[in-house]
Amino acid sequence: MSKTYSISELASEFDLTTRSIRFYEDQELLHPSRRGQTRVYSSKDRVRLKLTIRGKRLGFSLAEIRELFELWDETRSGSKKQLHLMLSKIGERRAALDQQMKDITMVQLELESAEIRCRQALEELHEKQNEEERSGSTDKASSPSSATMH
Repeated sequence: MSKTYSISELASEFDLTTRSIRFYEDQELLHPSRRGQTRVYSSKDRVRLKLTIRGKRLGFSLAEIRELFELWDETRSGSKKQLHLMLSKIGERRAALDQQMKDITMVQLELESAEIRCRQALEELHEKQNEEERSGSTDKASSPSSATMH
């Protein structure tokens, strides 16, 4: 008999909540059997959970992960169709990440430009304030009332 797992064992092993695991079950990614009210997960469910987590980390949607599982389930050993789909998904993900990297680079350049403009504006305000303080103190020094105060 193959090893089985409780929901709490899988949650602990993969650092997930039991609610997340039940959600994956609702999304038809996992198919535990039942002993009364208790869910009993097989080794296959454990592998599918591990692959789901990996797929999410790679940026695949749950629908894409389910589609890959369904192709695998059709043949029980995978297929050219599944491998081609996986390669296609990898290509799409790479393209999306490349675009995100370009977008991030552009945002960083825009932030750098905005920061430079802000620093220049602050410097100009600081210089203007210093000039006003200097001109204000020379005006006061030459006025009769300030001369009598000193």
